[in-house]
Amino acid sequence: MYRSARGGGGCSLGGGRILIALILVGVALFTYFSQRVYNPVTDETQHISITPQQEVALGLQAAPEMEQEFGGESQDAQGQALVDKVCANIVKASSANQTDYPFECHLLGDRQTINAFALPGGQVFVTEALFKHLETEGQLAGVLGHEIGHVVVRHGAEHIAKQQLTEGLTGAAVVASYDPNNPNSAYAAQFAMLIGQLVTLKYGRDDELESDRLGVRFMSEAGYDPRAMLRVMQILEESSSGGRPPEFFSTHPNPENRLQRIQQAIDEKYPSGVPNGMVQ
Repeated sequence: MYRSARGGGGCSLGGGRILIALILVGVALFTYFSQRVYNPVTDETQHISITPQQEVALGLQAAPEMEQEFGGESQDAQGQALVDKVCANIVKASSANQTDYPFECHLLGDRQTINAFALPGGQVFVTEALFKHLETEGQLAGVLGHEIGHVVVRHGAEHIAKQQLTEGLTGAAVVASYDPNNPNSAYAAQFAMLIGQLVTLKYGRDDELESDRLGVRFMSEAGYDPRAMLRVMQILEESSSGGRPPEFFSTHPNPENRLQRIQQAIDEKYPSGVPNGMVQ
């Protein structure tokens, strides 16, 4: 009788875990799908949980740490002046000016790490290592246009909302699958967390491709030849070492695959060919 009662209690506890997991799933899904914001630049509705003002605050708060990680502000005054010029041209002349983000573009002193990135709210960064590899003003416009695209499309805010959804769903999976009396259930919980991480990686991959398309759009609107972005991708490929991870598990698609997408975006914008006189 004692063992039978204990077994019934175990079933009850298991059922309780499943009920709690279902509630967590419901809350996570409702919260995510009820947060809808229209983006006039992309003409799309997004799932976002924070305001543009909160994005700006987050970006400003994180900027000093990012600067420190990548060598601090560059001492190359001429380089920073060029970054400022191109950044201002893109923001003022493109549809990026439809936003209220206070864009600031920074040249960082890291001469080893070839990188560029953007924080939510308008803080954009390019390392000296990448800057020194660029050959023309148009190529710099391609890099900055891409990063400004991340900000305008609010990829950082989207990522926060998706991360909250992922954490809610994986948390529910852990609650449902974990059994303190069965050590093997820990593996199921770890597997659930891995699934959540893979979902997040896929979002990052799609974000990069979208920012490539916006980069072509923004730099073209500012008078820069969008074909310069093709050369940027070639530079990134030439500077990368071997042993890159499989494309699907990378947050940045391989440059070879991005070239075709960028060329497609250029052809769609200029079906009769890129006009003469654009800044190279």
